[in-house]
Amino acid sequence: MDYDLLKDVIKLIEKFDKVNTDKKFSSDLQGFKDWISQENQKENTTLIPDWENKEKGRSIDSVINTLLIHISRFAKSYSKSAIAGSEFTSQEEFIYLINLQAYGQMTKTALIKRNVHEKTSGMLIINRLIAKGWVEQVQSTVDKRNKLISITKKGLALLNQQMENIRHATNLVVGDLTAEEKLELVRLLNKLNDFHLNIYHSKTTGF
Repeated sequence: MDYDLLKDVIKLIEKFDKVNTDKKFSSDLQGFKDWISQENQKENTTLIPDWENKEKGRSIDSVINTLLIHISRFAKSYSKSAIAGSEFTSQEEFIYLINLQAYGQMTKTALIKRNVHEKTSGMLIINRLIAKGWVEQVQSTVDKRNKLISITKKGLALLNQQMENIRHATNLVVGDLTAEEKLELVRLLNKLNDFHLNIYHSKTTGF
């Protein structure tokens, strides 16, 4: 659990309790959400961001795409540092193990889709994990055509050894965002992720 985020959320709740003395918002989860939404709307109306080459006609869509790519590269760099000196050879390996630890036994296809990988790339990663003894596979009792994979004790032990470094890399990615900003970012990224997942699962390019 990200305890820093939990602390930020608690501080945010305390702030809500202090400013809501007039009971404009209900003292429940819905009231809290309504207050956060209003605060974000205030920020959005008072703060119009600037960006490089805006005056030359560069679109906001272009900026968003560039920033997402940059953040992805930063995250990948931090992940490499997190596994330096360990038996992991790529961030995909520990991400696959984290998913198996969190969601339990699943088919290879389900694991690959959860990580939004192409089947060929995903199978190479899974086969490496099996060869290293970090993942094991068994025949499905429901569908004999499928094999179910799960994390082994060896894989779990290796993952636990690196979790402190992995958590540090994760915290570094979100930088100095406030609790409110983190919550809003999660909402926006979930919306964007859902949009692209529909395209990904329909196996179209989106064009």
